[in-house]
Amino acid sequence: MTQGNVVVRFEDVTFGYTKEKPILREASFSIRENSKLTLMGQNGAGKSTMFKLISGELKPDKGNIHLSAGATIAITKQVMEREYFAKSVRDYFSHAFQEVPYNLDKQIAEALEAVNLKVKLEKTVGDLSGGQQARLLLAFALIQKPDILLLDEPTNNLDRDGIDHLTMFLIMYPKTALVISHDADFLNSFTEGVLNLDVFTGQVDKYDGNYTDVVEEISARVERDRAKNAQLLKTIQDRKDKVNFFAHKGGKMRKLASKLKEEVAEAEENMVDVKRDDRTISDFQIPAQYYTDAIVRVDQVKVIKDHEAEIKDVDVVLKRKDHMLITGPNGIGKSTLLRTLSDNKSPHAVISPDVKVGYYKQDFSGLDFSQTAYASLASVMEKPDNEIIRHTGAKFLLNGDALATPVGALSEGQKGLLCFARFVLQEPGLLIFDEPTNHINFRHLPAIARAIDQFEGCLIVVSHAEDFVKQIDFNQTLELDKLK
Repeated sequence: MTQGNVVVRFEDVTFGYTKEKPILREASFSIRENSKLTLMGQNGAGKSTMFKLISGELKPDKGNIHLSAGATIAITKQVMEREYFAKSVRDYFSHAFQEVPYNLDKQIAEALEAVNLKVKLEKTVGDLSGGQQARLLLAFALIQKPDILLLDEPTNNLDRDGIDHLTMFLIMYPKTALVISHDADFLNSFTEGVLNLDVFTGQVDKYDGNYTDVVEEISARVERDRAKNAQLLKTIQDRKDKVNFFAHKGGKMRKLASKLKEEVAEAEENMVDVKRDDRTISDFQIPAQYYTDAIVRVDQVKVIKDHEAEIKDVDVVLKRKDHMLITGPNGIGKSTLLRTLSDNKSPHAVISPDVKVGYYKQDFSGLDFSQTAYASLASVMEKPDNEIIRHTGAKFLLNGDALATPVGALSEGQKGLLCFARFVLQEPGLLIFDEPTNHINFRHLPAIARAIDQFEGCLIVVSHAEDFVKQIDFNQTLELDKLK
C-alpha cells in the first residue's frame, strides 16, 4: 500500500514523569499515513507512554507533536479497565462515541466480526474470558474507524485463530497502524518498519524492514560500534605511551609528542556512543516447597460452549514434579478453572492445606499496585532480607529505581518480571501460570521457559504461545474442548 503524507511528527519532544528521569529527550521522528510500524524498546522504556503522547492524553514537557488536520486516533489498552467490568458489551461500546449512533448494534456486529468474536451484547464484560476481553478491546478501537490505530500488545491472551485473524485485518487495514508487541512472528507478518525507543538515550530511531531484520541490524550496529571503539582505544593507548616517552626528550621529539597528542584528541573525538542493547535476564531457578502428599485434586470442571456452561467430570490428581498443560480455545473456561482452583473454595477443585501457591495472572491482579516493588518482594518472604531482595530484583532487571517504584507505575513487562522475582523468593509448592508470556520481552522467554521446566514443585500452565510451551516438559494435559 502506498504511503502518503506525514500523519504524525514529533519535533524535539522531551517528556518525563519526573525531571530527573526523562523518557524522551528532544526526540524527532515522523510517521506517514497508511504505514504499518512496530514501536519497540526495552522493558520500561516508555512505549505505552509514547502512545499516550500521540493520542494527546499526555502533553510534552518541551517540543511539539504535530498531527495531520482532523486525524482521528484510537488506542487498544493492554488490559480491560475495571470500571467496565459491570457493564454490558453494548454499554461498553457506547463509550467509543461522543454521541451514540442510531445503528450502534450494527456497528458493534461489524467490529466483533472483524476480531472474530461471537458474544451476546447483553453479556457482562467482567464475565468474559481474558482472550474475549482482548478481542473486545481491539473491537472497541476498530469501531471508531481511526486514521491512526495504536495497538498495545494486541496478541496478549489471543489464541492462534485470534492472532491469524488480527494479522489479516492489519494487512488489509487501509490506514495507519502502530503496534507494540513482543510476538516477533506476528510483527514480521505485517510490519514495514520499526520505531525504536531507546531507554538509555531517550531517542527514537526509525528503521525500514520487518521486526527481526531490525533487531539483527541493531545488534550488528552494536558490535560494529564496539569493534570501532576497541580499535580506537588501542590507538589512543599506543599514542599516549609514545607521548609519555617522547615528551621528556628535547627538540624534534617534543614536536612529535605534541603531534601525537593531537592524534589522541582526534581519536577520542571519533569514539562513538555504543547503543546499549536490551539486557536479558540470566538463567534462574524457582526453588520449590517440599510437599509429599497430593497437591491438587480436580473432579469437575465448567466448560463454556456456545455461551452455555456444561459441567464435565475429570480425574486430575497432581503431586510434586507433576506438570500439567490446560488447553482449549478462547472463552472455554481455562482462566475460570485457574481462578476457581486458586480460590480453593470449590469442593471439586482443591489445593491441599499449607501448600504455598504462586499465581501468575493475566492482568497482574494478584499484585498490590499500591506497594513498591521492594515491598511486593518482601511480602512473599517469611523473613525479609534486604540484600537478598535487592540481589533478586537485580537478576530480573529491577534496580534501585524500579524497586522504589509503586507496582502500579511499573511497565507491564516489569510487572511480569516482578512476578517471577516473587516466585524465586516465595519458594511455592504450586505454580499456576495464566499466559506467562504476556507482556514479557521475547528475549527473556528462553530463560523463563527453562526455569518453569526445571521447577520441582507442581505446575499448571495455560498458554497460547506454542513455541514457549514446546520448551516445557508436561506429563499431563487437560484438553477442555475434548472432554466428553
